[in-house]
Amino acid sequence: QVQLVESGGGLVQAGDSLRLSCIASGRPFNVYTMGWFRRAPGKEREFVAAINWNGGNTNYADSVKDRFTISRNNAQNTVFLQMGSLKPEDTAVYYCAYGPPYRGVPANADLYDAWGQGTQVTVSS
Repeated sequence: QVQLVESGGGLVQAGDSLRLSCIASGRPFNVYTMGWFRRAPGKEREFVAAINWNGGNTNYADSVKDRFTISRNNAQNTVFLQMGSLKPEDTAVYYCAYGPPYRGVPANADLYDAWGQGTQVTVSS
């Protein structure tokens, strides 16, 4: 059974930092691209960041580039999203997801086939 469990969300002030974690199980974690997406209230789900199977390739949405860092620890089946210089517009539910095996770092959510339940991040101004 594939399972993804996010944690680390919370309420912070603008300019603060936060680190999200996602523990994966049910698949050989070290062959799959992993991604982070978010959904803000009243908005569509959007891509945040992705990392390939060995951490050698990453992709970021323009809105988070230079502020967020995605990383992974294959020994712990965990993917992280370090978020810095947070803004109120970063407020959303953040989801991690399994992407394709051994293939790039796509931003297209249709290429991700298993999702966690999400963790809420709220940034106050």
